Amino acid sequence: MNETRLIYGFHVVTSRLRQNAASVKEILLDEGREDRRVRELVRLAGERGARVIRVNGARLDGMTQHARHQGVAARVDVAGPARDLESVLEGLREPALLLILDGVTDPHNLGACLRVADAMGVHAVISPKDRAVGINATVEKVASGAVETVPLIVVTNLARAMRDLKERGIWLMGADQDGENELYSVKLDGPVAWVLGAEGEGMRRLTRENCDELVRIPMVGTVESLNVSVSAGICLAETRRQRAVRAR
Repeated sequence: MNETRLIYGFHVVTSRLRQNAASVKEILLDEGREDRRVRELVRLAGERGARVIRVNGARLDGMTQHARHQGVAARVDVAGPARDLESVLEGLREPALLLILDGVTDPHNLGACLRVADAMGVHAVISPKDRAVGINATVEKVASGAVETVPLIVVTNLARAMRDLKERGIWLMGADQDGENELYSVKLDGPVAWVLGAEGEGMRRLTRENCDELVRIPMVGTVESLNVSVSAGICLAETRRQRAVRAR
C-alpha cells in the first residue's frame, strides 16, 4: 500500500482532484458545512471518483493540528508520477527556465517559491535532499496547487546536478546581494537556472562557486534583504520579460 499524507484547504484539495484525482484516497469534510463550496467539491469528487467522508469538525482540527483547513482535508498518495530532470529537459519546446533552491528549510518559503515558479512558467524546481524541506501539507497549502504543476526534483548532490546542467548549456545565475552585476544589466534570454539560498544564510560556498555568474537585485529602499520567494519572483519575472522582448 502506498504511503499517504494529509493535505487541507479547498483550493489545495480541489487542485489535487483536477490534476491527479487517482492519488486522492479520501476526502474528509466537516459535517457542519453545507455551503456552495462544499457542494461544488462534492460534485467534483463524484465526477472524479473520489470518496467523500463527513467528519466532526473537532476531528479535522486534531488531524491537521489545528491548521486553517477550512473544513476540508484529503488523504493523498505520497508517491506521485516519477519526475526526473532528464525527462523534464527532454520535453522542452523553449529554453530551459529552472529554479534551484539551496537550503530552504521553511515550508512556507518552499510553498511560496513553487507558487511563483508556476506563475512564471518554471520547468522544474531543484532542491538538495539534505538540509531542505520536502513536500508536506503546509507546502501544499501555501503553493495553492503548484505542487501538482511544477516538478520538485530532489537531488542527492546539488553541486553535481549543477555541473550537469552546465554541460547541457544551461547558464547558472546565482542571486546574491554581493553579486558583481545588477539583475537588469545581464542577458537572460537563453537557457537559465536561477540559484537562490535560504533567507539569511544564502547559498553554501560550493553552490556559490558552481554558479556561472552572481547577480544582485538592486535595492532602492531601506530593507537590506528579501524573502527567497520574493527574490525568485523578481529574477524569474525579469527573465520572462527579456524573453518576451526578444520574441517580438
